[in-house]
Amino acid sequence: MKNSLNPEKEKLKIFIGITGASGAIYAEELLKSLKNHEIYLSSSKWGERIIQLELGKTVEELKPYAKEFFPNNDLTAPPASGSFKLDAVVIAPCSMSTIACAAGGYTPNLITRVIDVSLKQRRKVVLVPRETPLNQIHLENMLKLSCAGAVILPASPGFYHQPKTIKDLVKFVVGKVLDILEIEHELYKRWGIQRM
Repeated sequence: MKNSLNPEKEKLKIFIGITGASGAIYAEELLKSLKNHEIYLSSSKWGERIIQLELGKTVEELKPYAKEFFPNNDLTAPPASGSFKLDAVVIAPCSMSTIACAAGGYTPNLITRVIDVSLKQRRKVVLVPRETPLNQIHLENMLKLSCAGAVILPASPGFYHQPKTIKDLVKFVVGKVLDILEIEHELYKRWGIQRM
């Protein structure tokens, strides 16, 4: 079945950015779920630290899920240009500092640059913040990005699918990301499938 986001080909070209917010488990599950697609990966310095703290892994262990990994300080990497064709961008987890940079048009690294050029190219941009609670600055920055075309997808799992494990909660959020990307999946039971 062809993907409705890109009907000419089944494989989507997706940039995944991992930043220094708690929630590295979302990035890992997302990468596993996108194994049939062409993935370009980058991680911030603090994203790499969170991967170590929360997953007990190094970013090296996530690199095999990607076609190519780019250091976050490499602003000469192909995805830094709007001329590099991408179907979508997902930043998961997305730190509030990354959101602040993107909302202000400030692009000091590859991840913020990719967000910036993807917004101007009108590509799908999905930001997965996990911070809670949120202050007014956070909310205003996310509103600015939403108005600019980004999808703000907080890592807020639902419970109507009756999750039994942490993995079930993670898959729910990742499934929501795949829904935005218009990628078919069976990561969670949809509402209405088994109504009580």
